[in-house]
Amino acid sequence: MLNAAEVLGEEGPLRPLIPGFRPRPPQQEMATAVETTLAEANVLVCEAGTGIGKTFAYLAPAIASGKKVLVSTGTKNLQEQLYSRDLPLMRDALGGGCRIALLKGRANYLCSFRLGTATQELALGNAEEGDKLARIESWAGRTRHGDIAELLGISEEDPIWRQVTSTVENCLGGDCPLIDQCHVLQARKQAIEADVVVINHHLFFADLALREEGFGELLPSAEAVIFDEAHVLPDIATQFFGFSLGSGQLTELLHDLAEAYGREAGDMPDLPRAVGRMKRAINGLRPSGHISRSRLEWEEYASKPAVSAALDALGKALEMLILPLKILAERGRELAQCHRRAASLLENWRLLQQEEGAGRVRWVELRPRGFSLHQAPLDVAESFSSHMATQHCAWIFTSATLAVGGHFEHFASRLGLQDFREACWESPFDFANQTLCYLPEGMPAPASPDYPQALLDAALPVLRASRGRAFFLFTSYRVLDALAECLRDLLPYPLLVQGSAPRTELLERFRSDGNCILLGTSSFWQGVDVRGEALSCVIIDKLPFAVPDDPLLRARMALIKQQGRSPFMEYQLPQAVIALKQGAGRLIRDWEDHGVLMLCDPRLSGKAYGRAFLDSLPPMPRTRVVDEVVDFFSAMDERAQLEPTG
Repeated sequence: MLNAAEVLGEEGPLRPLIPGFRPRPPQQEMATAVETTLAEANVLVCEAGTGIGKTFAYLAPAIASGKKVLVSTGTKNLQEQLYSRDLPLMRDALGGGCRIALLKGRANYLCSFRLGTATQELALGNAEEGDKLARIESWAGRTRHGDIAELLGISEEDPIWRQVTSTVENCLGGDCPLIDQCHVLQARKQAIEADVVVINHHLFFADLALREEGFGELLPSAEAVIFDEAHVLPDIATQFFGFSLGSGQLTELLHDLAEAYGREAGDMPDLPRAVGRMKRAINGLRPSGHISRSRLEWEEYASKPAVSAALDALGKALEMLILPLKILAERGRELAQCHRRAASLLENWRLLQQEEGAGRVRWVELRPRGFSLHQAPLDVAESFSSHMATQHCAWIFTSATLAVGGHFEHFASRLGLQDFREACWESPFDFANQTLCYLPEGMPAPASPDYPQALLDAALPVLRASRGRAFFLFTSYRVLDALAECLRDLLPYPLLVQGSAPRTELLERFRSDGNCILLGTSSFWQGVDVRGEALSCVIIDKLPFAVPDDPLLRARMALIKQQGRSPFMEYQLPQAVIALKQGAGRLIRDWEDHGVLMLCDPRLSGKAYGRAFLDSLPPMPRTRVVDEVVDFFSAMDERAQLEPTG
């Protein structure tokens, strides 16, 4: 039987299945490390640069091990790629005996019961909604898996899906009259029976929550857990170990309650009055006018008399809503579920009124016409590591961006990892000849009012030389919006601005047009894969330090400082280095890619800590002369013209 390195080798079974297959020694080394970790049920933390092929490096030993393996990803795109392309290919290469399954969160699966109730309410909707529901109903009759991604023509972000999918809160569970048609249960059953299950990080923690309640099914049977895109795990873990209460949850409860009341009761005048009181309480907390900051510290928000009164009114409205619901719960399954949801929301409201305990923080997120109240731990290391200790299996954490300066202390400390093996494999791409890193001279300090204009002046000759074909990545919407207005008038290339269309639509046009300039913030810094000449330039406006007035960041920094350590060196700087690596990683995605990375922040060369950023980037040649950038693009285009087109 071949070992993992041999599977990925020159004479391995992948060669006839992949056109142009070439063995990659770093990939084989990673596969061996994963193979050893699986066999010994240890912990491995590893970084694999772009081009290593880390997906095959962990799939080969995972399938060959014969163990029950969970592969968890940070993005839906990678989850789909693993299940639809990479896993079947590797399974075929190894003989085809491995059973695989894809498991998404329940919001991705059609709920037959909620589709039926939505169709009954069709007369209350508009014609467009009616057409969409009719298309969903037609598809429901022929789908096997109920995965909403199957139905083309209706975006997965369309609000219509909220009417026909379930959440943990509104699912009727065993009381559902159509439980035998439940796509979520069917998907979980297939996952339980499979050898390799592809999930995502949020679903991993959701199953962990179920396990705490005695109902978790995936984790107890797993013999290995592989986290790809592991750099986002600590922040997702923070969400899991905290809780929230938001206008979306409350409004959805009232919507479902109105429908259930109409079907199962309709004769208790106290309930409509209580619902009206709830609506007024929710509206009292909705922001009005311009939102200058989306995240606020709890005391800053709740200390305002009007907000304090609105919070009290919300609690009383929930209490008054529960009173008639307690009586109505006996009338039907849906009303009983609404009663449980209201009680759970009231419990969260009560917890949010309490002072933060040691190591926890409260904050508020505001958005146009919406709000959410949060409490979360500042440090998830102890909680996460204790959960790991109860699950005796192999744990593998991998990403293209986990290390800072080749070391993993920052990532490992955030999750409480101890006694782990570590490894770092650099990208095999020829950065010396494929790339150029441009650090423009004479840039003012990023906080200077002159910075946006200087940024525009520095970027224009580069964008002209690249003939568009660029990602312009920003750390704030304010600067993005300001430069978008200017660039429209100064360049002839199509300008795609984040927020002007769905992310997938912007990326599709960027790839197809071939000469676009895409302006984006954080969501375009990672999880985006554009190969070929369409993306030949990445410009980053500033070092991606987290916003200093973010309440969660401030509380974490205060805790680190209280412990006599340096918040900047131990938290802010490593987080920013990893974020910059993610943004820079958009540039070179394939063996034939070429391009320029432009880093505009003068702190890279003017501050001692700038070295930490530069040392964590791939070994790119650097220049401070714009003419060298122009020459690079000219040579790149000449080379492209000489290459055969096939």
